[in-house]
Amino acid sequence: MMDTTDKAPMQIWVDADACPGVIKEILFRVADRLQLQVTLVANQLIRVPGSRFIRALQVPSGADVADTEIVERLAPGDLVVTGDIPLAARVLEKGGFALNPRGEFYTKDNIAQQLTMRAFMEELRSGGVDTGGPPAFSQADRQQFANALDRHLARHLPRKPQ
Repeated sequence: MMDTTDKAPMQIWVDADACPGVIKEILFRVADRLQLQVTLVANQLIRVPGSRFIRALQVPSGADVADTEIVERLAPGDLVVTGDIPLAARVLEKGGFALNPRGEFYTKDNIAQQLTMRAFMEELRSGGVDTGGPPAFSQADRQQFANALDRHLARHLPRKPQ
């Protein structure tokens, strides 16, 4: 059996600039309930509830500054909540887990396909094709995220003695 006494507890990092408010609310409740560190990283000021388990980290503006900050601070086993596919790929390379706000995990099995599709859609848009945007964020998306997060935490957090 693996000794986890020296390992820092899992942290949750949030690519907060584009994260829906309802997802942040779910994460705030989880942070306090499980006494788990949740850090929102953004290049704008983010308001967070007063809690010793929740913090906001503002980084300078610029392409991928927040992503780089998350990857640099990430420890293997940490969870990153992001809709940014290139960031998710970097998280996986470093041994972290990546979950999008719609409740879908990025994995080593699906990240290459997602990156390819993203590049294809970018190419279409740069050629003037209107590809539309993602569908509106729904109650079902919120529920799928909460369920995926709960399952992940149940699998990866050490059980506390009763």
